[in-house]
Amino acid sequence: MTSPELDQRRALDKARKRILVAACLFVGAYFVLGLKLTWSTVVDPKLPSAAQIAAMQPTLSVTPPPPSRADITDRNGTILAVSLPGASLYADPQQVPDPQAAAQLLANAMPGVNVALTAARLGAGVPPDKRKEFVYLDRKLTPQEELAVNSLGIPGIYFENNEKRHYPDGNLAAHILGGVRVDSSGVAGVEEYFNKRLTTDPAPLVLSIDAGIQSIVQSELAAAVKEFQSPGGCAVVMDAHTGEILAMASAPDYDVNDYGAATHDAQFDRCVNGTYEPGSVFKLQTLSMALDSGLVHWWDYFDTTHPLRVGHFQITDFEPAHTWMAMPEILNVSSNIGASRIATILGPKIEQEWYKKQQFFQPLNIQLPGPPTPQFHPLNTWGLATTMTVSFGAGIALSPLQLVTAVLPIVNGGIRYQPTLLAVNPNGPQPQGVRIMQASTSEIMCKMMTNVVLFGTGKNAAVPGYIVGGKTGTAQVVGPDGRYLKHTNNASFLAVFPMNDPQYVVYMLVLQPKPDATTYGFTTGGFIAAPSVGRIIARIGPMLGIMPVSGDQLAQLEKQLTVPLNPTTPPGQVGLGPGHPLPPGANGFAYMLMGQKPPPNVAVGLQPPAGASAAAEPAAAHGSRREKVMAPVSPMLGSHMTSREIGDGIS
Repeated sequence: MTSPELDQRRALDKARKRILVAACLFVGAYFVLGLKLTWSTVVDPKLPSAAQIAAMQPTLSVTPPPPSRADITDRNGTILAVSLPGASLYADPQQVPDPQAAAQLLANAMPGVNVALTAARLGAGVPPDKRKEFVYLDRKLTPQEELAVNSLGIPGIYFENNEKRHYPDGNLAAHILGGVRVDSSGVAGVEEYFNKRLTTDPAPLVLSIDAGIQSIVQSELAAAVKEFQSPGGCAVVMDAHTGEILAMASAPDYDVNDYGAATHDAQFDRCVNGTYEPGSVFKLQTLSMALDSGLVHWWDYFDTTHPLRVGHFQITDFEPAHTWMAMPEILNVSSNIGASRIATILGPKIEQEWYKKQQFFQPLNIQLPGPPTPQFHPLNTWGLATTMTVSFGAGIALSPLQLVTAVLPIVNGGIRYQPTLLAVNPNGPQPQGVRIMQASTSEIMCKMMTNVVLFGTGKNAAVPGYIVGGKTGTAQVVGPDGRYLKHTNNASFLAVFPMNDPQYVVYMLVLQPKPDATTYGFTTGGFIAAPSVGRIIARIGPMLGIMPVSGDQLAQLEKQLTVPLNPTTPPGQVGLGPGHPLPPGANGFAYMLMGQKPPPNVAVGLQPPAGASAAAEPAAAHGSRREKVMAPVSPMLGSHMTSREIGDGIS
């Protein structure tokens, strides 16, 4: 072999050795890498941290966003109003190729759709470029309708997510709840009053009402309105020690889910927005102010032997007794004459001061929109006739809730509480009332109210096992011409129970009832409203934890919680009666009613005593001279005069 060939062979051998070494190195590297991977993944794997795993996971939530309007519940947590997810159906008519066909398809999927109206809204007969760009077709789409419309696939038809306010119990507490507009804003009731609260605070709004008690009260009111062919009425149950409204019903009512379809008459809240002459229930105010003034006592006797005549007018009793009566008997038989005698002794100044304390001259403070101002005669024309007629609930008109609120201090020891529709936390701050009368006045009034149910005009409200107190009310109705309508009354009854520990006030008003066989032809509060109130007490008593008593315990309580109808003057006291009809400090109106001239040092009406400075009573110049006739107040037309006889049928 030549030398060049040997050099070439040596070079090839060298290259083969280098390739072999490189191959061995690559095999060794892959072997080491394989060992490392086996160690890291099998023998000692390095798992990722929880934070690394979380960072790699997508964030998904199946929890729907909170509703934009808070729930409303009763005091026990029962849902009265709730916002549920829903959808609206809208369209861009410019994108709808065939409005007529689309309308027909929508009608097939949604029962009740007006094809012609829907086609017109979608732009039928109008060039696409001239049509509107947005129209609502349905603001309250049901899930079934949404699914059916979606399956149609109509171009230009879209869905918009929204909320629908739902009231599970329909008409329950309708006038308290009110209602909402299509945009879910409040339009009446607490929905309107608390609109801002409900849209800014997601916590449920807890009302004071009890759904179970509310249902009972509504059913009993509806039954009474139906039985006596009444155009309407109202009923209230209130806690006497907090002012909480446990139930409040107005009839007729409506389904809150369809507020817009309700008539104006059904929407009208007769408990809060209606003003009516209260009738003889108002005698509770007259006797309370009289006792609290110290001018008269419950054992004093007053002349009810004959009607009271003022000019051409007279005040009579439903069942004239022609005797001198003490306060318990006056309340028991509901004597207009007796109440008028007492009122003239007090005079208009004491009356007005009392009514101011009871807030009868201003709108009621309650968490509902628009309570009206009570109707009454101008305070500077509060003459003899007004002083007398107001004493038995004529000539003044106020709402039933305002009337019930004013009874709380009469039965709870003398403290006036503002009414409230918000539940009071028993473990939190309690309502702060204002004392407006002595506890002793309240105690005597409770005993006289117990008499009314046990022996008087309120016997039809008696409930076996319960000590109930109360007062009947029968008020004549003022007609459109400002005069009292003949043979037309509003009948009411106010009850308190249990009288051994007065806790709850129950009131029912039935407007313009018609008599039937059960009322013996009468339309008085004792026959019309008292039985219904009794049934309410019997049904809600156990629910409130008040159990009936019987036997000797019941008899003993009845004896302890009443006063004699014909009391004897206590030793050392001088009682009013035939030989001593007026106390020191009696207003001059009382002398005038007896046909006597008031002494010079006695105030007459709002006028100061003779010789006193006229500047001290700026309103006195018109106090007793301008009023010449009886003057009932019309809830419809304001203040009117009438020449009708006042008093017949009021008890």
